[in-house]
Amino acid sequence: MKKWDLSNQSRTIQFIAAIITACFGGWLFHLIKVPIPWLLGPMAALLIASRFKNVTFYWPVAMRDTGLIIVGYSIGISFTKSSLSDIISHLPSMLILTTLIVLACAGMAFVISKWSGIDYPTALTSSIPGGLSQIVIFAEEMKGIDLTIVTFFHVTRVLVVVFLLPFVVFSPIFLKERTMGSAEIVKNSIQWNQFFPDILFFAVICLLAAIIGKKIKLPAPYFLAPVMVAALLNLFVLKGLPLPSSLLNLAQFMVGGYIGLLLKPEKMKSKKKIISFALISGIIMVGITMAFSLLLTKTYHLSTITGFLSLAPGGMDQMGIIAHEVNADLSTVTSYQLFRMLYIYIAVPPLLRLVLKLSIRKKQQIINVHGVQRKEEIE
Repeated sequence: MKKWDLSNQSRTIQFIAAIITACFGGWLFHLIKVPIPWLLGPMAALLIASRFKNVTFYWPVAMRDTGLIIVGYSIGISFTKSSLSDIISHLPSMLILTTLIVLACAGMAFVISKWSGIDYPTALTSSIPGGLSQIVIFAEEMKGIDLTIVTFFHVTRVLVVVFLLPFVVFSPIFLKERTMGSAEIVKNSIQWNQFFPDILFFAVICLLAAIIGKKIKLPAPYFLAPVMVAALLNLFVLKGLPLPSSLLNLAQFMVGGYIGLLLKPEKMKSKKKIISFALISGIIMVGITMAFSLLLTKTYHLSTITGFLSLAPGGMDQMGIIAHEVNADLSTVTSYQLFRMLYIYIAVPPLLRLVLKLSIRKKQQIINVHGVQRKEEIE
C-alpha cells in the first residue's frame, strides 16, 4: 500500500483527511474573498482532491443533516411579526409573482433541455431559483436527476447573482433612489454563553421536527422542518436567538463538504456547452426578476431597488445584506425572499415528481416502440 493511498484506509482516516482538505478550501476562499467561502471552499477543495488517484474521502451524512438543521433554524427565526404582517398584506402579489417566476424558469428549463440535450427534470431542477445547498439536497432525494449538472448550474448561478447583483444595485439605474448606508453591516452580536438554556430547547425541537419531517416524507426535511418549527416558536412561543457567524460558517462547512463529494464531473458530458448554458441562465434569471420587480413596485409603490431585491434570485441572507447597505425596505425584502423559499419547497417537489413520472413514462413508451419495431424486423 502506498504511503498516501487513502482508498484502503479506515473511514476515520478518510474523514480526517476530508476535514483537513475542506478546511484548507474554506480558508483559501475566505482569504481571497470568494462569496459564501465556507460553503463553496470545502465543496471545491474536496471536488478537486477526490479526482486524484488513490484518494478516497468520507463525509458522514449526519454532518450534512446537522448543518441543514442549523441553517433551517437560522432562517426560521427570521420570521417576525413584522415579516408575517408583510406576507399577509402582500400575499396576492407574492403568490402571483413567485408563480410567474417559477413558470418563467420552467420555460427557460425547457429551452435549455432542447438545446443542450439535458433531460427536462434535471434542467428544471437546475433552473429553480432556490438556495444552493437545499436544492442540491432535494435533487439528491429525487431519482432520475443528474446531481452533478444541478449542482454545477446552481453554483454558477450563485456566483453570477452574488457578483452581478451589487453592480446592478449600485449602478446608475438606482442612483436617484439610493442613499448610501454605512459600509459596515450592523450585526447582532450574540455571545456563546447567552445561548443557554434557550438554545437547547430550540435544538431539541428542531431535531425532533427534522426526524418527524423525514418520517412523513417532507421535502428536504432536515432543512424545511426546522425552518417551519423555528418560525412558529419565534412568532408565538419564544423568541429565537440569532446565531453567531462562526456557527453559520460551520453549518455551511458541513453541507459544502458533503456536496463536494457528491459531484462527479467526469460523468458530465459536453462540459463547455453546460458551462455556457449555466452562465446564460444565471444572467437571464436576474433579468427575469428585474422585469417582474417593475410590476411589484407599481402595485405597492415601493422603490425600484426594494422591488428588485425582493424578487432577486439570491440567498435571503445575501439579499438582506445588500438591502441594508442601500437602505432598501429590509422587512419587505426579507418577507418576499422567505415566501419564495417556502413556496419552492412546498409547491415545486410535487411538480418535479410529476415531471419525472411523465419523463419515465415517455422513455418507457419509446423503449416499447423500439422493441416492437425490432421484433417486426426480425420476423
